Amino acid sequence: MTETIAIVTGASRGLGFALAEALSPAYHIVAVARTVGGLEDLDDRIKARGGNATLAPMDITNADAMAQLCRSVYDRWGGAALWLHTAIHAAPLAPASHIDIKDWNRSVDTNLGAMGHLIPYMAPLLGTQGRALFFEDNHAGEKFYAHYGTTKSAQIALARSWAGESVKTGPRVDVLAPRPMHTATRQRFFPGEDKSQLASPYAEATRLLAEAGVL
Repeated sequence: MTETIAIVTGASRGLGFALAEALSPAYHIVAVARTVGGLEDLDDRIKARGGNATLAPMDITNADAMAQLCRSVYDRWGGAALWLHTAIHAAPLAPASHIDIKDWNRSVDTNLGAMGHLIPYMAPLLGTQGRALFFEDNHAGEKFYAHYGTTKSAQIALARSWAGESVKTGPRVDVLAPRPMHTATRQRFFPGEDKSQLASPYAEATRLLAEAGVL
């Protein structure tokens, strides 16, 4: 590889956006998200810092699209050093007895189902020396978190399984714990919350990347 590649899934907003920007001076960012405008804003921020990005406006639940992306990364660069996964579907809070089937299906597909092809596609790109970073948000079993808490916790359980399986063979897989942040997802869950008490995504990105030892 002539450049060191970091793939960020969920890069158009929040923590994913901040992680991609923070990494950009040291890595070529492959930024994956559905929101084209957010990706273009990220590209502007990365260029302002002297970095470079490849924008991939696609839905992570589309297995064919993700397969093509991973193949393109391999053909162009030979692999990737990092994969940071922040893409989620955050359905509105609701009682389990009032689950909205569209939100439920979207939560399952995005937060868990996509992992069934993302991990098999990303693992060969990362090889034995690469790193995969996941970010927990533990609301499993809490009231009104039927959609998000269930599917997000299942995603992290799968990531931990992969982490245990790859200890000796690589890639290294880590699950990191962000502090509560001022993001659109958080605001959706807690609209009246005092935002001054929340961490900024940029501060958390810097802290988490330092904790992981990748910056």
